[in-house]
Amino acid sequence: MKHPDYNSPTELKEFLSANGMAMQKKFGQNFMVNPSARTRIVDMLELNEGSKVWEVGPGLGCMTEEILNRGAVLKAFEIDRGFISMLHAFFEEEEKSGRFSIVEGDVLKNWRRELSDGCSELKLFGNLPYNIAATFIADTIAKGFAFSSCVFTVQKEVTERICAGPGSKNYSAFSVLCQWKYDVSQGLELSAGNFWPRPNVASQAVLMKRKENPLECSEPDRFVSLVHALFSSRRKTVMNNIKSVLPQGLSAEEVLKDAGISPMERAENLSVGDFILLSQTVSSAIMAKDER
Repeated sequence: MKHPDYNSPTELKEFLSANGMAMQKKFGQNFMVNPSARTRIVDMLELNEGSKVWEVGPGLGCMTEEILNRGAVLKAFEIDRGFISMLHAFFEEEEKSGRFSIVEGDVLKNWRRELSDGCSELKLFGNLPYNIAATFIADTIAKGFAFSSCVFTVQKEVTERICAGPGSKNYSAFSVLCQWKYDVSQGLELSAGNFWPRPNVASQAVLMKRKENPLECSEPDRFVSLVHALFSSRRKTVMNNIKSVLPQGLSAEEVLKDAGISPMERAENLSVGDFILLSQTVSSAIMAKDER
């Protein structure tokens, strides 16, 4: 089955209408109708023949086609039943050859069971709304998995949060989690005219490349919960925020002193290394308390 012209909003709209389909706002759906932008963003993945890629939210496959044309082996995660049926039809030959497959349902619920041996060089790609992007990326990091590289097209404010450094207004728990496992950089900016339907916000591509030597953390779950706790109330000091994640009997003041962090400091001024050190200090303090 031939797909519609991915560059034509009119043809895309007519195709959806003819097939009894419609864009669903709850999924944050839109199509990138600028072929040059599609090419430049897929270039960021640095694909080779046989590269393994996961694509989240392929829609009708405009980026899917670009990725498959580079010789990649692609697994697409799609929640919309109408899009799923069209993807099967558009990429029937690639599916038969084993180069393309579809995972149906919510990627937030099913990504872990799709991991298998040989996933260390897996690349991730997607055009995602903020809530899904932040939740999905944070979840993979918290569960101890890092893709070899990720390229996302998201709201510009999301790329600013991912790439923000200590002391800036956009620096957040999400920034810390991303920068713990990845080297991050902002990519191509995209005005609303690059998409159909036109979004109400500017978009931007972001590149996340797995760090070769990320800072070691013995208990990632504690690190993640600590980061979220310290950013839970930005106006409060780390002394106030850390108490919610310390077990009874453990002194927040002593833990911060051992980590060399002022109790009057705020989370927005701490580096990724500071958060790792603090997490490790808490773990050591809990272990020492249990041994007494």
